[in-house]
Amino acid sequence: MCELLGMSANVPTDICFSFTGLIQRGGKTGPHSDGWGITFYEGKGCRNFKDPKPSCHSKIAELVQNYPIKSCAVISHIRQANRGEVNLENTHPFTRELWGKNWTFAHNGQLSGYDDLQTGRHRPIGETDSEQSFCWLLKQLEDKYPEPPHARQMPQVFQFIAACCDELKQLGVFNMLLSDGEFVMMYCTNNLHWITRRAPFGKASLIDEEVTIDFQQETTPNDVVSVIATQPLTDNERWHKMKPSEYGVFQFGELILDNSLDLIDQPFAPKASPCGD
Repeated sequence: MCELLGMSANVPTDICFSFTGLIQRGGKTGPHSDGWGITFYEGKGCRNFKDPKPSCHSKIAELVQNYPIKSCAVISHIRQANRGEVNLENTHPFTRELWGKNWTFAHNGQLSGYDDLQTGRHRPIGETDSEQSFCWLLKQLEDKYPEPPHARQMPQVFQFIAACCDELKQLGVFNMLLSDGEFVMMYCTNNLHWITRRAPFGKASLIDEEVTIDFQQETTPNDVVSVIATQPLTDNERWHKMKPSEYGVFQFGELILDNSLDLIDQPFAPKASPCGD
């Protein structure tokens, strides 16, 4: 199985601390040595870094670890291959255009019978069940919403995505992260955790590396940062373990939608991106 890492924040934030913990699992403290990738959103654009080499030995991962790229939405993945060769085209995350936005997807799990998933114009480049399911998901969205949905329709859009994920779960294990740069969605089949950090901030210690950070020294009282991971990355914080078929949607750090099918706070409304246009 692979491992996922995602972040949603209300101010441009670097993910160096969490990423440092994750990459140790790519061949050092874990078996996920078949490549890694990470996508940072900056306004409508995104930066993608990928390497089919183990993350714990990757010079590109070392660069990302030490270069504090600040973003409001990040998706990362370390791979343990079970479908497709170990190469760049099969390395997550995958990014495609839909409705004039870059959508990024990463998957943990293994599916059977995925060759029957019809993808329309969204053709896979590699050989993985993950990319095939992502392309199928994009086709479902495009068929359901041939015109870009309005901001206030986004709750229904994510509820529809969750229903599609329920279908994919019938083919096997389907834990996933999905983002368009404003929203970060998580869906769990069997193993996914998340945490929201806000004031009063404290210290956190990584499980996989002897690194401790005092978030109070790195943040302001108004910062809100949510992190999603396959397994908790720290050993002194309370992570929420998701249940099977549970999903959640973050918008700039805040969990705003989940399986209750009700908005947790106020209805979705257009928000100016803190990370630029």
